[in-house]
Amino acid sequence: MKKTLSIAIPCYNSADYMDKAISSVLEGSNYATDVETIIIDDGSTKDNTAEIADGWAQKYPELVKVHHQENGGHGAGVLKGLELAEGLYYRVLDSDDWLDKDALEKLLAYLRTQVESPDPINLVITNYVYEHQSDNTQSVMRYTSAIPVEKVTDWDHISGFRIDDTLLMHALTYRADILREGLPIPKHTFYVDNIYAYVPLPRVKNFYYIDADLYRYFIGRDDQSVNESVMVKRIDHQLRVTRIMTDAYHIYDEVDSKYLIKYMENYMSLMYAISSIFSKMSDDPQADVKMKELWAYLKDYDKKMYSRIRHSLVGIGTNLPGHFGQKMSLGFYRIAQKIFKFN
Repeated sequence: MKKTLSIAIPCYNSADYMDKAISSVLEGSNYATDVETIIIDDGSTKDNTAEIADGWAQKYPELVKVHHQENGGHGAGVLKGLELAEGLYYRVLDSDDWLDKDALEKLLAYLRTQVESPDPINLVITNYVYEHQSDNTQSVMRYTSAIPVEKVTDWDHISGFRIDDTLLMHALTYRADILREGLPIPKHTFYVDNIYAYVPLPRVKNFYYIDADLYRYFIGRDDQSVNESVMVKRIDHQLRVTRIMTDAYHIYDEVDSKYLIKYMENYMSLMYAISSIFSKMSDDPQADVKMKELWAYLKDYDKKMYSRIRHSLVGIGTNLPGHFGQKMSLGFYRIAQKIFKFN
């Protein structure tokens, strides 16, 4: 039987929560054999992640496959899952998150219509939900203001994305061959989900949006990569990812759709803004130096993008000069943090 969807779950010392992620896929797909769960044990040593993964594969050999590898980071797990995937479509589920059953059923119902199509849809977009442990609240990220619901469309037939409409990895189910054209994801690097959500987009010629709250994104662990203090400590990772995304395209020359150009420009604005903010928050005196070097690199690489990003509202607001300007920039960040509750 052809596989419709492959879902990779990279796991690193994930024993405390990975069962919930895995069971959400199996239960949400009603244990259908056209859906495969790929568990990547990324060199776990501190707990019994490997044993738990093997237990699932032994119990459901037609539904679950396991790969054990030396630690390479989240991105290495994503790439290995893609290499092993047999499904027409591919998506990633982090080991501390889970999928909503009803929404997964709705996604699968559509994907199954594409399996025998001579030109299957390139990308399916669904909503994701921030699940905030601290106050037991939810924030739903949906795209109804930008994308027609349940219609095949393309970049030239969207309404335009707001700054908070960014398509993160949690929203994306790609046709697997779109991803296999190349993903420049480095090992041992956090925040590579941005590469996954940005680099393939010019290859996407059509897409379909389902207004369903599929991905449940847990927010609350102290060691989580999106925890603010962790992000500050890992500013080098943020800068590395931003540089890779910069290198991916000269968007004004290589991307056809003006609407996609604008979206990618906005995404890069956010990446440079986040890098700027956390460079200012870092205790490492080299962080600000490296950020200035990144700005200089962008200016040399693509003067038009540099000008548009640096002089955008986001770019100006996160790079105000002087001590008072730095406090103002951090204040803008705090306001956005409270509104969108992204970490």
